[in-house]
Amino acid sequence: MLSKKQRIYKRTVDLIGAFIGLVVLGIPIIVLALVVYLKTGENGFFLQQRVGQRAKLFWIIKIKTMYKSTKLKGYAAFLRKSKLDELPQLLNILKGEMSIVGPRPDIVGFADKLKGEERLILELKPGLTGPASLHFYNEEQILSKQKDKEKFNKEIIWREKIRINMNYIKRYTLANDFKYLYLSALLFVKGNRNFKCN
Repeated sequence: MLSKKQRIYKRTVDLIGAFIGLVVLGIPIIVLALVVYLKTGENGFFLQQRVGQRAKLFWIIKIKTMYKSTKLKGYAAFLRKSKLDELPQLLNILKGEMSIVGPRPDIVGFADKLKGEERLILELKPGLTGPASLHFYNEEQILSKQKDKEKFNKEIIWREKIRINMNYIKRYTLANDFKYLYLSALLFVKGNRNFKCN
């Protein structure tokens, strides 16, 4: 459980980081979404309800990667693999719905169903990145090899994410947040090549 001082420090870092991120990446984010609109005629942004802090639902913002048209199939794959589709969530962070580092925000049916001690995970704001996200940076690739993807996700990946996120909360330090942010930047630069989350 984070102390009051830790929560203040974490929120301060979130505000500064999200503001700088939007100043630097605001135009690239718009351009990435504009490509979708110009090529498909669809809204370049995608909104979906996710489970947030204390199980409160909020609308997550992403660059759209699922289209009616197949014109941008490769572009969509690039956005998902590079995680560039997640960048608009800097707005969610600025609004106080998310944090830079924390458990990833899940759709209804996962985090909101946590019980007992595991509900500690819901005390934190969901993150743009975090230890579980880094551990499963190639989650799509892992799931693609499974016969029953839904079952494997619920019984293996989800349970491991809970373990990792519980460990993150119980051993929380601001220094660890910076470490996960650094590893996320490293992953982006290396593009999944020989990446190891230690």
